[in-house]
Amino acid sequence: MALLGADLEKPTIYIDPEKCMGCRSCEIACAIEHSSSKSIFGAILEKPTPKPRVKMIVADFFNVPVRCQHCEDAPCMKVCPTGAIQKSEEGFVILDANKCIGCLMCVMACPFGHPKYEAEYKVVLKCDSCIERVREGKEPACVEACPTGALRFGALEKILAEIRREGAEKLISGLKVPGTVYMKPVVEEKKEEEKVRPVDVYVAYSKVKWY
Repeated sequence: MALLGADLEKPTIYIDPEKCMGCRSCEIACAIEHSSSKSIFGAILEKPTPKPRVKMIVADFFNVPVRCQHCEDAPCMKVCPTGAIQKSEEGFVILDANKCIGCLMCVMACPFGHPKYEAEYKVVLKCDSCIERVREGKEPACVEACPTGALRFGALEKILAEIRREGAEKLISGLKVPGTVYMKPVVEEKKEEEKVRPVDVYVAYSKVKWY
């Protein structure tokens, strides 16, 4: 994520690949949120089939939930010939399906390969950061559904402050004073209670398909 010139107060979704275990809960939640029924039981019966606007991919042994970056200077918006792609008051890059003619100009212009043409819909689909949910004071569906905290939503400045604090906690293993180092005690008999890392779960379920 490029931070140079970024609006730190702008609401955004931060992705932490180290915490993603590839469960695809974000994809399911996104598809349901963009369905007519807003229900997993109703969505599977709908036509056209509800599609997620976020996609979990594997890159260099990391699971990465890929979504629209809602660029400040969005190339997809610049090339759209019908004005179907516009920026909302919140700074989200939104596509109006009623104006989309499926020309794929936005698909070719996006440096992240995000917008996707869906033949079943006959238009391009892209992430809208669940703008209606956000306006109601809720988190985007993918963030709410993430079980490991790999996705976070909020002002970038606040998220970065949380990341700095967490990084500091990992860095410090004890309190240091002149001549003395106090370390956290290691209790051998409680090793079995240590938390399982997301990557361990991913390896264990690497052969399982959730779709």
